[in-house]
Amino acid sequence: MRKHFAPLFILLTFLISCNNQEASDKESSDDLPRSTPEAQGISSVAMAALIDSMAQSDLGFHSVMIIRHGQVVAEGWWNPYQKELKHSLYSLSKSFTSTAIGFAVQEGLLTVNDPVVSFFPNDLPAEVSDRLASMTIKNLLTMNTGHAEGTLNAMRNDSTGNWARAFLAQPLTHEPGTHFLYNTGATYMLSNILQQKTGMTVQDYLTPRLFEPLGISGMDWEMDPKGVNVGGYGLRVKTEDIAKLGLLYLNKGEWKGEQLLSADWVEEATSKQVTSQEGDNDWSQGYGYQFWRCKPAGLYRGDGAFGQYCIVMPEQDAVVAITSETFYMQACMTLIWKYLLPEMKPDELDEDPEAWSALQSKMKALSLPVPTYGTSSPMTSLLQGKVIALEPNEFDIESLAFTFGGNEVSMDIYRPYGQSTMTLGVNEWQSSALDRYNLFERPDQQPIRSVTAGSLGWKDSKTMVINVRYLEMAHGDEITLSFDEDGKVTLSFLGSVAAGRQDGSENRTPITGVIQQQETL
Repeated sequence: MRKHFAPLFILLTFLISCNNQEASDKESSDDLPRSTPEAQGISSVAMAALIDSMAQSDLGFHSVMIIRHGQVVAEGWWNPYQKELKHSLYSLSKSFTSTAIGFAVQEGLLTVNDPVVSFFPNDLPAEVSDRLASMTIKNLLTMNTGHAEGTLNAMRNDSTGNWARAFLAQPLTHEPGTHFLYNTGATYMLSNILQQKTGMTVQDYLTPRLFEPLGISGMDWEMDPKGVNVGGYGLRVKTEDIAKLGLLYLNKGEWKGEQLLSADWVEEATSKQVTSQEGDNDWSQGYGYQFWRCKPAGLYRGDGAFGQYCIVMPEQDAVVAITSETFYMQACMTLIWKYLLPEMKPDELDEDPEAWSALQSKMKALSLPVPTYGTSSPMTSLLQGKVIALEPNEFDIESLAFTFGGNEVSMDIYRPYGQSTMTLGVNEWQSSALDRYNLFERPDQQPIRSVTAGSLGWKDSKTMVINVRYLEMAHGDEITLSFDEDGKVTLSFLGSVAAGRQDGSENRTPITGVIQQQETL
């Protein structure tokens, strides 16, 4: 028996190794191929200049991925943001919804000339105007519905939760097809139409047609009260997934030798279908089917609020994917036009290992600045083993508790329906997962699980400052706890969106509380 054991063991080990390698190959096969910039006609020095410009711009970048000739030539995430985490797309979601309509058209399920009212016989107003009757899917795609004002607020505020009915009830000031108005409600209607036609959400419909073939997984998409993907925003995918969508469009709907999406649809969706808003910027170059044309000739993009981008450069055979939280979206694109666009050469360049190594180091070192304060306070010993009981508040948070230990602090958040724990670094980012993306959000908001990163410091001996980044969203919070001599506490908030406004306005009311022994609660 012993003589035969070794060969058998070797055989089993070999088979297990083969299976593991096969699983590993399958797992990595979904990733895009990587290359040096020089092999794809861009110098590492030029790429480093772009990354320096982004890092020094104070524009709030979270990630960037650059593809040339189908190869990833640069990629980076600003710590604490991470490659494996998805990120909110805001209106970049619209380009995915448009893609779903493209699949439905090529499958013969609908046409762009179908009347919108034909899909909602039970949700129409008592009197259907001629303008409403003439509105088509194409009008939704091109943001030419005839509305003079956006429809999303009216839809969200509908007491019955019937967003489609609320959209159809809004007055049409213009003839559909004659007036461009960026209107997220129009994209929602595309999502709803697809669900009416197929019985599937846009996410489920796209899964076998787009997400699985492109190796996109782990995505999620916000829904309306009726279970319809909101379409115009609310999708979360990884940075590389954004790049994959751009690469599919760059290749006219082809992916790994298979024509997934009609080349005619790609051409139609990304061409200028209508004149967009006035001005001389990247939003005044025309609009397609939920894609914008760019100011540099031949370029187009999907984009979302606060700087989520999928930029496609057909003549340069390139794609740029960006996530960020910026209030100056034009400035983000201007950096790409200035530092990258002129540097893409037609031929392969000589390799430059030293510059390439320096670029890789630069990309790995990217980081959001951590707000730094004092590292200790006499309050830490007073808070250890106690809870902060809070007055009734709009967030349904009953109490907080802190456990201090070296460079890490645990913050427990107690609500009537459960407890969440977040790890905070002392003047450094520490990541943890929460069941709600926002620590201090109203309970009626849709819970979305997210990874967070937080840091804690002491502004003075009685003022604790907590900074939080919601890593799968675009935003963050600054939470200040002010303690007085009587053990009373005031929590005040400054969200990153509020901080970015000129007036710095914050609509959350401060919360008061008191330090108590744990057993008294």
